[in-house]
Amino acid sequence: MALSMLHSVKEEVTCPICLELMTEPVSTDCGHTFCKPCITANYESREHEQGVSHCPVCRVPYQFENLRPSRQVANIVQGLRELTLSPKVDHCDLHGEKLLLFCKEDEKVICWLCERSQQHRGHNVVLMQEAAQERQIQGEIESVQTAFKQMRATLDSEEEIQLQKLKTEEEGILNGLAESERELTQQSQLVRELISDVQHRLQGSVMSMLQDMKDTVERSRLLTVKQPRTFPKEQRITFQAPDLKGILQSHQ
Repeated sequence: MALSMLHSVKEEVTCPICLELMTEPVSTDCGHTFCKPCITANYESREHEQGVSHCPVCRVPYQFENLRPSRQVANIVQGLRELTLSPKVDHCDLHGEKLLLFCKEDEKVICWLCERSQQHRGHNVVLMQEAAQERQIQGEIESVQTAFKQMRATLDSEEEIQLQKLKTEEEGILNGLAESERELTQQSQLVRELISDVQHRLQGSVMSMLQDMKDTVERSRLLTVKQPRTFPKEQRITFQAPDLKGILQSHQ
C-alpha cells in the first residue's frame, strides 16, 4: 500500500510535458503544473495571440505572465529525490519485512521472521552489515596471503639465481686453484732437475764445473717461480632482497 501511495504522489509531481519529476514547478491559470523550462519552451514554440496560450493538458487559455511558482510541488519533488538517493532496503518477498540479516549456512539475506522459520532455525545468522564487514576482512586476508605467496616465489627465484652464481664462482675458484697447483708442480719439478744437475756437476772436476757454469746460470734465469693465484676473502656477490617493506605497506 505504501508503494502504491508513493507511486501516486510521484505521478502528481511528474511534468506532463517531459514526463520527469518537475524542475522549478509553476502553475497555470487553469491549475495544472509544469516544469518552468518545459512550459516556457511550449509557449515559445506555439503560435499565440496577445500573449495568450493554451494549457498542454486541458487546452484552456492562460496568460504566460500569470505563471506562478508552486512551492508545495517543489517540496514534494525534493522529498522524492532525497528518498530515491537514500540507501535502499529490500523487503522479504515472503513476509514483507526488511532484509537485515544474513544466514551463513544458506548464504542468503533474510528477515527476522525468516530467522525464526523452520528453514533457518538453528543457523548461524548475523546482521547484514556484520556479514559485509567479515567478507571485507576475509578479502583483505586473502589479498595479504596472495602477496606473501608472490613474495615467497620471488625470494625462491632470487635464491636459486644467487646459488647458481655462487656455484659458478666456486667452480671458477676451484679451477684457478687446480691450475695454480699444476703450475707449481711443474716449477717444482724444474727446480729439482736444476738442483740435481748442479749437484752432479759439483761432483765433477772444477774445470768442468766452471765450463758448464754459464749454462747453469742461463737455466736458472729462465726458471721463474710464479706466485700462487690469490682470491679475495670478501664476498663478491651480494644478494639484493626485494622491497619487502613496500610490498607490506601496499596491503595495509
